[in-house]
Amino acid sequence: MGQYRLAPYKMEITLATKILLLEDDKLFNETLQDFLEEEGFVLDCALDPYTALDLSYEHNYSLYLFDVNLPYENGFELLHKLRTSGDMTPAIFLTSRDDKNSLTKGFEVGGDDYMKKPIDLDELLLRIHAVLRRQVRKERMPVGDYMLDMVGKTLSINNKPVEMSQKAVELLILLVEAKGEVVCSDVIKNRLWTTSQYASDGSLRVYITQLKKYFPKAISNIRGIGYKWIEI
Repeated sequence: MGQYRLAPYKMEITLATKILLLEDDKLFNETLQDFLEEEGFVLDCALDPYTALDLSYEHNYSLYLFDVNLPYENGFELLHKLRTSGDMTPAIFLTSRDDKNSLTKGFEVGGDDYMKKPIDLDELLLRIHAVLRRQVRKERMPVGDYMLDMVGKTLSINNKPVEMSQKAVELLILLVEAKGEVVCSDVIKNRLWTTSQYASDGSLRVYITQLKKYFPKAISNIRGIGYKWIEI
Protein backbone atom coordinates (compact mmCIF):
# COMPACT_ATOMS: atom_id res chain seq x y z
CA MET A 1 0.00 0.00 0.00
CA GLY A 2 1.48 3.28 -1.15
CA GLN A 3 5.11 2.60 -0.25
CA TYR A 4 6.31 5.21 -2.73
CA ARG A 5 4.78 8.64 -2.24
CA LEU A 6 3.69 10.52 -5.34
CA ALA A 7 3.09 14.23 -5.60
CA PRO A 8 -0.66 14.34 -6.37
CA TYR A 9 -2.67 17.42 -7.20
CA LYS A 10 -3.08 19.44 -4.01
CA MET A 11 -6.36 21.22 -3.46
CA GLU A 12 -6.94 23.55 -0.55
CA ILE A 13 -7.85 21.56 2.56
CA THR A 14 -9.67 23.43 5.28
CA LEU A 15 -11.16 22.44 8.60
CA ALA A 16 -14.45 22.09 6.71
CA THR A 17 -12.98 19.18 4.75
CA LYS A 18 -14.14 16.53 7.18
CA ILE A 19 -14.31 12.84 6.36
CA LEU A 20 -16.33 10.06 7.97
CA LEU A 21 -14.39 6.80 7.70
CA LEU A 22 -16.21 3.49 8.20
CA GLU A 23 -13.88 0.48 8.22
CA ASP A 24 -14.29 -2.52 10.55
CA ASP A 25 -10.64 -3.60 10.30
CA LYS A 26 -9.23 -1.66 13.26
CA LEU A 27 -5.61 -1.68 12.04
CA PHE A 28 -6.54 -0.54 8.52
CA ASN A 29 -8.91 2.04 10.00
CA GLU A 30 -6.03 3.51 12.02
CA THR A 31 -3.70 3.39 9.00
CA LEU A 32 -6.17 5.38 6.88
CA GLN A 33 -6.80 7.82 9.69
CA ASP A 34 -3.09 8.51 10.21
CA PHE A 35 -2.46 8.93 6.48
CA LEU A 36 -5.40 11.25 5.79
CA GLU A 37 -4.85 13.38 8.88
CA GLU A 38 -1.26 13.81 7.79
CA GLU A 39 -2.63 15.09 4.47
CA GLY A 40 -4.65 17.76 6.29
CA PHE A 41 -8.10 16.18 6.54
CA VAL A 42 -10.20 16.02 9.69
CA LEU A 43 -11.57 12.53 10.37
CA ASP A 44 -14.22 10.81 12.43
CA CYS A 45 -13.78 7.04 12.42
CA ALA A 46 -16.26 4.22 12.99
CA LEU A 47 -15.87 0.45 13.11
CA ASP A 48 -19.55 -0.40 12.53
CA PRO A 49 -22.42 1.07 10.47
CA TYR A 50 -24.56 1.98 13.48
CA THR A 51 -21.87 4.25 14.88
CA ALA A 52 -21.31 5.74 11.43
CA LEU A 53 -25.03 6.43 11.04
CA ASP A 54 -25.15 8.21 14.40
CA LEU A 55 -22.12 10.32 13.46
CA SER A 56 -23.69 11.25 10.10
CA TYR A 57 -26.69 12.69 11.95
CA GLU A 58 -24.53 14.60 14.44
CA HIS A 59 -22.04 16.18 12.01
CA ASN A 60 -21.75 17.51 8.48
CA TYR A 61 -19.10 15.79 6.36
CA SER A 62 -17.44 16.62 3.06
CA LEU A 63 -16.95 12.94 2.19
CA TYR A 64 -17.81 9.41 3.29
CA LEU A 65 -15.28 6.56 2.99
CA PHE A 66 -17.24 3.33 3.49
CA ASP A 67 -16.09 -0.26 3.61
CA VAL A 68 -18.66 -2.61 2.05
CA ASN A 69 -18.36 -5.87 4.01
CA LEU A 70 -19.39 -4.87 7.52
CA PRO A 71 -21.08 -6.36 10.58
CA TYR A 72 -24.88 -5.94 10.86
CA GLU A 73 -25.36 -4.31 7.44
CA ASN A 74 -23.09 -3.58 4.48
CA GLY A 75 -21.86 -0.23 3.24
CA PHE A 76 -24.28 -0.26 0.28
CA GLU A 77 -27.25 -0.57 2.62
CA LEU A 78 -25.96 2.22 4.85
CA LEU A 79 -25.45 4.66 1.97
CA HIS A 80 -28.87 3.78 0.54
CA LYS A 81 -30.38 4.63 3.92
CA LEU A 82 -28.54 7.97 3.96
CA ARG A 83 -29.51 8.82 0.38
CA THR A 84 -33.16 8.00 1.13
CA SER A 85 -33.03 10.45 4.05
CA GLY A 86 -31.79 13.18 1.68
CA ASP A 87 -28.07 13.00 2.57
CA MET A 88 -26.14 13.69 -0.66
CA THR A 89 -22.65 13.71 0.87
CA PRO A 90 -20.25 12.22 -1.73
CA ALA A 91 -19.09 8.68 -0.94
CA ILE A 92 -16.24 6.40 -1.96
CA PHE A 93 -16.54 2.65 -1.32
CA LEU A 94 -13.49 0.65 -0.23
CA THR A 95 -14.02 -3.06 -0.78
CA SER A 96 -12.50 -6.42 -1.55
CA ARG A 97 -15.37 -7.14 -3.94
CA ASP A 98 -14.44 -6.92 -7.61
CA ASP A 99 -17.47 -8.35 -9.43
CA LYS A 100 -19.48 -6.22 -11.83
CA ASN A 101 -22.69 -6.63 -9.81
CA SER A 102 -21.05 -5.07 -6.76
CA LEU A 103 -19.64 -2.22 -8.86
CA THR A 104 -23.09 -1.59 -10.32
CA LYS A 105 -24.72 -1.76 -6.89
CA GLY A 106 -22.26 0.77 -5.50
CA PHE A 107 -23.22 3.34 -8.12
CA GLU A 108 -26.93 2.50 -7.94
CA VAL A 109 -27.14 3.39 -4.25
CA GLY A 110 -25.42 6.72 -4.91
CA GLY A 111 -21.70 6.06 -4.57
CA ASP A 112 -19.33 8.46 -6.31
CA ASP A 113 -16.34 6.16 -6.63
CA TYR A 114 -15.27 2.60 -5.86
CA MET A 115 -11.82 1.29 -4.91
CA LYS A 116 -10.79 -2.35 -4.66
CA LYS A 117 -8.61 -3.50 -1.78
CA PRO A 118 -5.70 -3.59 -1.20
CA ILE A 119 -5.89 0.21 -1.32
CA ASP A 120 -2.98 2.23 -2.68
CA LEU A 121 -2.94 5.27 -0.41
CA ASP A 122 -1.65 7.68 -3.04
CA GLU A 123 -4.37 6.60 -5.47
CA LEU A 124 -6.96 7.02 -2.71
CA LEU A 125 -5.74 10.57 -2.14
CA LEU A 126 -6.06 11.37 -5.85
CA ARG A 127 -9.59 9.98 -5.94
CA ILE A 128 -10.60 11.93 -2.83
CA HIS A 129 -9.38 15.17 -4.40
CA ALA A 130 -11.22 14.35 -7.65
CA VAL A 131 -14.51 13.70 -5.87
CA LEU A 132 -14.20 16.83 -3.73
CA ARG A 133 -13.40 18.99 -6.77
CA ARG A 134 -16.60 17.83 -8.43
CA GLN A 135 -18.59 18.95 -5.40
CA VAL A 136 -17.19 22.50 -5.46
CA ARG A 137 -19.72 23.95 -7.83
CA LYS A 138 -21.88 27.00 -8.25
CA GLU A 139 -25.65 26.80 -8.26
CA ARG A 140 -25.66 28.37 -11.73
CA MET A 141 -22.86 28.32 -14.26
CA PRO A 142 -22.47 29.50 -17.87
CA VAL A 143 -22.06 26.78 -20.50
CA GLY A 144 -21.27 28.46 -23.79
CA ASP A 145 -24.13 30.86 -24.51
CA TYR A 146 -26.40 29.04 -22.05
CA MET A 147 -26.92 29.13 -18.29
CA LEU A 148 -27.04 25.80 -16.48
CA ASP A 149 -28.86 25.62 -13.15
CA MET A 150 -27.06 22.80 -11.34
CA VAL A 151 -29.61 22.59 -8.53
CA GLY A 152 -32.87 23.24 -10.36
CA LYS A 153 -31.57 21.13 -13.27
CA THR A 154 -32.66 23.51 -16.01
CA LEU A 155 -30.98 25.10 -19.01
CA SER A 156 -31.75 28.61 -20.23
CA ILE A 157 -30.56 31.23 -22.67
CA ASN A 158 -31.19 34.96 -22.24
CA ASN A 159 -33.32 34.06 -19.19
CA LYS A 160 -35.60 31.90 -21.33
CA PRO A 161 -35.86 28.17 -20.54
CA VAL A 162 -34.67 25.69 -23.12
CA GLU A 163 -37.00 22.79 -23.83
CA MET A 164 -34.97 19.76 -22.84
CA SER A 165 -35.79 16.51 -21.06
CA GLN A 166 -34.82 16.12 -17.41
CA LYS A 167 -32.43 13.27 -18.14
CA ALA A 168 -30.68 15.29 -20.83
CA VAL A 169 -30.04 18.11 -18.34
CA GLU A 170 -28.83 15.61 -15.72
CA LEU A 171 -26.50 14.13 -18.33
CA LEU A 172 -25.20 17.62 -19.16
CA ILE A 173 -24.47 18.29 -15.47
CA LEU A 174 -22.67 14.94 -15.15
CA LEU A 175 -20.47 15.64 -18.17
CA VAL A 176 -19.71 19.24 -17.21
CA GLU A 177 -18.83 18.25 -13.63
CA ALA A 178 -16.31 15.69 -14.91
CA LYS A 179 -14.17 18.64 -16.08
CA GLY A 180 -12.82 17.03 -19.23
CA GLU A 181 -12.52 13.50 -17.85
CA VAL A 182 -14.20 10.63 -19.69
CA VAL A 183 -17.46 9.49 -18.07
CA CYS A 184 -18.07 5.78 -18.66
CA SER A 185 -21.40 4.79 -20.23
CA ASP A 186 -22.14 2.42 -17.34
CA VAL A 187 -21.62 5.22 -14.82
CA ILE A 188 -23.97 7.50 -16.77
CA LYS A 189 -26.68 4.83 -16.96
CA ASN A 190 -26.35 4.03 -13.26
CA ARG A 191 -26.71 7.72 -12.36
CA LEU A 192 -29.57 8.60 -14.72
CA TRP A 193 -31.75 5.51 -14.48
CA THR A 194 -33.16 3.77 -11.40
CA THR A 195 -32.87 0.04 -10.87
CA SER A 196 -36.47 -0.42 -12.05
CA GLN A 197 -35.79 1.37 -15.35
CA TYR A 198 -34.12 -0.22 -18.36
CA ALA A 199 -31.15 1.74 -19.66
CA SER A 200 -29.72 0.79 -23.04
CA ASP A 201 -26.93 2.30 -25.12
CA GLY A 202 -29.63 3.40 -27.56
CA SER A 203 -31.58 5.31 -24.92
CA LEU A 204 -28.37 6.98 -23.78
CA ARG A 205 -27.61 8.06 -27.35
CA VAL A 206 -31.04 9.72 -27.52
CA TYR A 207 -30.02 12.14 -24.75
CA ILE A 208 -26.55 12.63 -26.20
CA THR A 209 -28.24 13.63 -29.46
CA GLN A 210 -30.44 16.10 -27.59
CA LEU A 211 -27.39 17.76 -26.05
CA LYS A 212 -25.50 17.86 -29.35
CA LYS A 213 -28.36 19.90 -30.81
CA TYR A 214 -27.28 22.73 -28.50
CA PHE A 215 -23.61 21.82 -28.03
CA PRO A 216 -22.55 20.22 -31.34
CA LYS A 217 -18.80 20.41 -30.70
CA ALA A 218 -18.69 19.97 -26.94
CA ILE A 219 -19.30 16.23 -26.55
CA SER A 220 -16.77 13.66 -27.69
CA ASN A 221 -17.71 10.00 -28.03
CA ILE A 222 -14.89 7.80 -26.70
CA ARG A 223 -15.81 4.63 -28.57
CA GLY A 224 -16.52 1.66 -26.36
CA ILE A 225 -15.94 3.64 -23.16
CA GLY A 226 -18.18 6.67 -22.77
CA TYR A 227 -18.36 10.41 -23.36
CA LYS A 228 -16.21 13.45 -22.64
CA TRP A 229 -17.12 17.13 -22.31
CA ILE A 230 -14.89 19.53 -24.24
CA GLU A 231 -14.78 23.08 -22.90
CA ILE A 232 -16.48 25.59 -25.21
